[in-house]
Amino acid sequence: MFTSELQYDLPLGRIAQRPAERRDQSRLLVFDRKSVKIAHYLFHELPDLLPPHLSILRNDVSVLKARLHGERSTGGKVECLLLRPANPPDTTWRCLLKPGGKTAKAVTFGLKDEYSAEVLESLTSGEYLVKFDLPKDSDPRTLAQRLGSLPLPRYVRRPADSTDEERYQTVYAKSENCSAVAAPTAGLHFTPEILRKLQNDGHTIHDLTLSVGLGTFRPIETEKVEDHPMHAEEYFLDPTTKSVLRDPSRNRLAIGTTCVRTIEHYLATDDSDIKSPTRAEAQLFIRPPFSFLGVDHLLTNFHLPGSTLLCLVAAFLSPGKPNGLPMLKKIYAEAIAKDYRFFSYGDAMLIL
Repeated sequence: MFTSELQYDLPLGRIAQRPAERRDQSRLLVFDRKSVKIAHYLFHELPDLLPPHLSILRNDVSVLKARLHGERSTGGKVECLLLRPANPPDTTWRCLLKPGGKTAKAVTFGLKDEYSAEVLESLTSGEYLVKFDLPKDSDPRTLAQRLGSLPLPRYVRRPADSTDEERYQTVYAKSENCSAVAAPTAGLHFTPEILRKLQNDGHTIHDLTLSVGLGTFRPIETEKVEDHPMHAEEYFLDPTTKSVLRDPSRNRLAIGTTCVRTIEHYLATDDSDIKSPTRAEAQLFIRPPFSFLGVDHLLTNFHLPGSTLLCLVAAFLSPGKPNGLPMLKKIYAEAIAKDYRFFSYGDAMLIL
């Protein structure tokens, strides 16, 4: 597959800049793979649209306030985006720096009386190894939660504000799992009321944790899709969730592509010990044709042109076959024609 095939025309006005007034007032496009039909709803109607007795998998990660501001010794401003620890529990992290070249040349940056940082290495990925000296905090994550801001995606053309503090986190995000630099956005539409209704209707809800990285948003830059180097993201599964995934009688709904990557990576391993938790890294590039081992239905948002997430959704539309991408483009064309809102703060799509 050529990367150029992953492009589609999206008017700028369709890119959501703010969340819907209420989480559950987002729109919901439903695509039935058996009938090949599209229907349109509001998200609060989701419980009435699902098959009975689902095991629902959700990502309980929370978003780190990963964007830090600082200064070089010359007084030049620096923006540092924390990505992930390089050698825990050491205070060295993989980061993005802006400006990167000037900051790496200056070697050090920081904020007086708050922190200082040393650029140890420039990586071929465009990232930097940065070691932090923290007089007030135990680690860079604690510093970020105290002084940082939420790293909204680049297509949200405004700085994060107080609304984002609440709305760029799912209602089920766990503060102890604060390790993502982007939200698992399919989950942003849920309210406590919808979750209670799902459980009252006989569905079971299970948590997993995948630390969403910036690689999720990076476009495919190779000419051919299969040549793209897929990023790795750490995930955690507890024994209860593992037992659900290893039970072939379960019918499962994944809330978002982050759950799909976790589930499919785990089930492709030979880990049969369901009594112990699993911590691993998913470096799985799902693209057509792909046969899914553990996901029967998918709830997702609308994704960027040229992205690995488009590949994943296209594969899910037609598992094991190569024709999912043309199908996805037709669905997206209807969504655009009907004024759906796209990307992180946009509307949702349910694939049955």
